[in-house]
Amino acid sequence: MNPLTLMTLNTNLAKLMIDTQAVMTLRLLAMAGALPQSRGENARMVNEKGPAMAKAYEAATKAAFAGGTPDQILSAAMAPVSKKVSANRKRLTK
Repeated sequence: MNPLTLMTLNTNLAKLMIDTQAVMTLRLLAMAGALPQSRGENARMVNEKGPAMAKAYEAATKAAFAGGTPDQILSAAMAPVSKKVSANRKRLTK
């Protein structure tokens, strides 16, 4: 594996982890009443998990069947989840 590819993968994974922690923190604070929360946020939180994970699984499967390398498969799996988590972070920090 190319060192630059590995560094890019690690950077993307770190961004996903940081965004995930931010979203979790914001949602927990909202559930505790410390932050305002839009109506239906808790249901939205639960309902978006299944489709996001299905898209990640589908992308990883397609990359694997296409003969992708492990880093390509992981990147493909992270893309839909990262997109959703990033959108949630932006929406919750408005």
